Amino acid sequence: MNINATLILQSIAMMIFVWFCMKYIWPPLLKAMDERRARVAEGLAASDLAEKELEAAKQTAGEQISEARGKAGEILDQAQQRHTQILDQAKDDATTERQRQVTAAEADIALAANQAREELRASVASLAVLGASKILEKEVDSETHKELLDKLIAEI
Repeated sequence: MNINATLILQSIAMMIFVWFCMKYIWPPLLKAMDERRARVAEGLAASDLAEKELEAAKQTAGEQISEARGKAGEILDQAQQRHTQILDQAKDDATTERQRQVTAAEADIALAANQAREELRASVASLAVLGASKILEKEVDSETHKELLDKLIAEI
């Protein structure tokens, strides 16, 4: 094998090409790769941070949901208690009103009975006086008539 000028010139050209690539092409490529590596690392770190924040948010949301359910349960309990109170109050009011109406009705009945008795007494007294007048066939004076009626009413 002969080493000739072509092989030497090609070797020199290759060395110049390698030097040129290492001087002008290789550093920007390394820089771009380093920047890309840094961006990927930042993205992964941001992804990990976002994942941790998501877990924390899920936990917070779970706690808030539990708290809201607890409050909803308390509100339902209070509503049930209020419902019971309203029903008890309505029952008490209805009982009171019924008792008042029964008392008023009894008073009306007693008043009507007393009025009927008085009318009956007056009617009986008038009939008794009329019967007595017919029997006696004479007219009793008004003062005596009144006294007789009062006595008869008192007796009845």
